[in-house]
Amino acid sequence: MSINAIRKQELIKEFANSEGDTGSPEVQIAVLTERINNLSLHMQSHKKDFHSRRGLLMLVSRRRKLMDYARSEDESRYQSLLKRLGIRR
Repeated sequence: MSINAIRKQELIKEFANSEGDTGSPEVQIAVLTERINNLSLHMQSHKKDFHSRRGLLMLVSRRRKLMDYARSEDESRYQSLLKRLGIRR
């Protein structure tokens, strides 16, 4: 359900704006998207796992807030991020 350290480093390297950038909205949204995708797969086979469902909803909410922030800062970066991650909006 969670992502391992190697996959997280790959995401950081792929979405970072500069060397050592881990706090930009792009990186945070990419990491959250990976966690959401993993948790969604878990929820498909464990439909009654309500504790994980709550965690999934919290992650989606956190990603939504970061996406709103990224959109308010720079629309073109936001649109390119959506395309790179395959998020529909």
